Amino acid sequence: MRLRTIVAAFLALSSTACSVSGSGRAIPFAPSPSNVSGDASRAAVSILKSLTKQLVIGSTVDPISGDVNPYGLTVAGVTSGKIKKGNLSVCNFNAKSNVQGTGTTVEVLAPVPKSKPARFAQSSSLLGCSAVAIDQSGQTWATANVAKQVIVLSTSGKIAKTLKGGSYVHPWSVAYATTGGLYPTIAVFVSDAATGSIILAESCQASATCTYPGTAIVTGFAVNGGQPGSILGPSGLAFDPKNCVKLGGRPACGTLYVVDGKTNTVVAIHNALNLRKSKSIVVGSTGKTFSGPQGSWASLVYAGKPLNGPISSALFYNGNLVLGNTLDPNGKNLLIEISPAGQLLDNVNVDKGAAGALFGLVATGTTAATTKLYFNDDNANNLQVLEP
Repeated sequence: MRLRTIVAAFLALSSTACSVSGSGRAIPFAPSPSNVSGDASRAAVSILKSLTKQLVIGSTVDPISGDVNPYGLTVAGVTSGKIKKGNLSVCNFNAKSNVQGTGTTVEVLAPVPKSKPARFAQSSSLLGCSAVAIDQSGQTWATANVAKQVIVLSTSGKIAKTLKGGSYVHPWSVAYATTGGLYPTIAVFVSDAATGSIILAESCQASATCTYPGTAIVTGFAVNGGQPGSILGPSGLAFDPKNCVKLGGRPACGTLYVVDGKTNTVVAIHNALNLRKSKSIVVGSTGKTFSGPQGSWASLVYAGKPLNGPISSALFYNGNLVLGNTLDPNGKNLLIEISPAGQLLDNVNVDKGAAGALFGLVATGTTAATTKLYFNDDNANNLQVLEP
């Protein structure tokens, strides 16, 4: 459970781990996978409207310590060790006491109703766990907001790597990104709720080893400087390899979406895998303008109502985004769907209890008939799903 102000919940995309990369040469300008379609050709058809059935998957309360307040959510794309393809990982932000930012556990649930949570990891290094992502090797990336670090967990749930210091002040959200195709390029992006930055946490390119630059490639997103339980800043990171635009007359694929609940905005960072240097993009104070050497690579997708303290996001197969509000004067817990071009498509209230129940979101499926949208519900401390 959380204080009735605001709290963080993040999308963490299911990922693929880096086996190759580095901070060396830039990748070709448009590392596009096959059968990519750009914004203009991707129809703005609502997926959320077709998800009419709402079911409870299971409790997210840690079965040993009683940790509560589920934040991060992701789905595994591989089977490795304790990680099983299709299973859902959740991290808890609070301990059993429900004191904000005292949670230290990551749970795993099967994606079917009546599932029970199984502890995957527990450590004080995960203090204030706010987001999770699983890469292609099965490693779990977790942001520990209160511990001020990013933890990489092995497939057995043990700590494999710790990223801290430098740009990491209060890590908040995490996303895996890759375009695949001829030039396989992989990155992990982390947002920071204290500095308003997007950090390149890991960078991988073909024929090289992975590096961990920790570079704040985007800066200036608004933050509210809130304590645990009232934090607003850049979050809800989601990467779409098929979103392609023209920059300087050349095509560029791979867009990182950033949600900011402080300004109620959604921003697209195009050609994100080519960002390498500090402050490549600087976001203006309103969240709607952009400067810096690659300022033209950023664009405003949506701003204003019905967004109200959105923190989480998920990406549907057709490129649409769905966002989760955490503040609402009428006590609603709205999921809001928008197209990549910024068209408002639908919204639905999925919890009629106190506002601020929505946390991590993740979508699966490749057609309207197979799409499922999973979300953490803090009012009930459980994981739920919307499906056709």
